[in-house]
Amino acid sequence: MRAHAHHVRHEPAQSADAPRLSVATYNIHKGVRGVGPGKRLEIHNLGQGVQAMDADLVFLQEVRHFHHREAKQFAHTWFGWPDQGQAEFLAPDGYEVAYRTNAVTRHGEHGNALLSRFPIGDVGHHDVSDHRFEQRGLLHVPVHWQGRVVHAVVAHLGLMHSSRVRQVQRLSDFIAAHVPPDELLVVAGDFNDWGERLDAPMRACGLERAEAPDGRRRLATFPSRVPVFSLDRIYIRGLRCVGLKVPRGPAWSRMSDHLPLLAELTLAS
Repeated sequence: MRAHAHHVRHEPAQSADAPRLSVATYNIHKGVRGVGPGKRLEIHNLGQGVQAMDADLVFLQEVRHFHHREAKQFAHTWFGWPDQGQAEFLAPDGYEVAYRTNAVTRHGEHGNALLSRFPIGDVGHHDVSDHRFEQRGLLHVPVHWQGRVVHAVVAHLGLMHSSRVRQVQRLSDFIAAHVPPDELLVVAGDFNDWGERLDAPMRACGLERAEAPDGRRRLATFPSRVPVFSLDRIYIRGLRCVGLKVPRGPAWSRMSDHLPLLAELTLAS
């Protein structure tokens, strides 16, 4: 049974002239924190967190599809390991879910997911692994919003800068092949860009980094307890950012090693 508090969802505020699209990106660290005896299951708290964000589109990374060892380890805890994939478990009522595996490990598999308040089209997955030690992929989900198609791409890039540069080039090739140039595009996720060096190559793909109305774009999301680095990003094409924020506090710092990043978007033209 899901341990979510009752939550009344409000329909996204829309007006005839400026519809808003709220998006969030969140690396959930496979729903588990800590090591050894202190290891704890956070997926139930994360479910509350996703509902509290109340975003139209939620871009998730490090999402467990299943994991036999941890399912057994947490089976007898108070709420227990969910009996469904984490993407489905985290989706608020009425949301559509897209998930694709990036990495297969000894005991399970994990990948990227998109939770959408709006109808979705055919889900695509593109392998961008740069070497055999890191399995990485792009999740592509067309979302039908306000009579338009928004192409949502969930990304989780590699740990080495050279890998990330090659993965951005593969992202560029993927966009050229699969996203019509006149359609809206949001690429969000964990870019692992510690040195703040990817904005220029992303701009070469036609994508601008979402920034707050005051011009700030580097909102720190990692590590969650004392955030210093802006690893989690939202890049957009054909849209304009009118609000950007990172929720803070003990509950958020407990649930994952990353904090979520939330943006309010509207049409650029």
